Amino acid sequence: MKTQAVRIIKFDAGHRVVNHESKCRTLHGHEYKAEIYCEADKLDELGRIIDFGVIKQKIGAWIDEHWDHNMILWAQDPNLIHIQKCDGLKKPYIVPFNPTAENLASYLLEQGNYLLRNDTVTITKIKLWETSNCFVEVSLV
Repeated sequence: MKTQAVRIIKFDAGHRVVNHESKCRTLHGHEYKAEIYCEADKLDELGRIIDFGVIKQKIGAWIDEHWDHNMILWAQDPNLIHIQKCDGLKKPYIVPFNPTAENLASYLLEQGNYLLRNDTVTITKIKLWETSNCFVEVSLV
């Protein structure tokens, strides 16, 4: 039997997909929903994979600080310098890839496991909803 603990974290962010063939090439925003799937070889002494609050505290806090109510932009976006000049409270979060849902989900999987730094718990899958009817899924296997 395989057991997973899943925490959902919602956030609002904007991005643009450079060279997109349609309207997603312009700056726009989404109400994202990240499903974070955690697994462990065995349950802890209380019978859990991980306390849901730990996922919120570590990954949720990181999302809140860096992505929530922010622009997520590619470092090689030809319009980056102009976008960065826009007035805002947060500086855009710059990523080393075109910020598609697939790339953001992969990045969150990697970043999430780094943030947990846990020998017994691993984030094995991220399901990232970009809209209420569109999502991507990335997993370690």
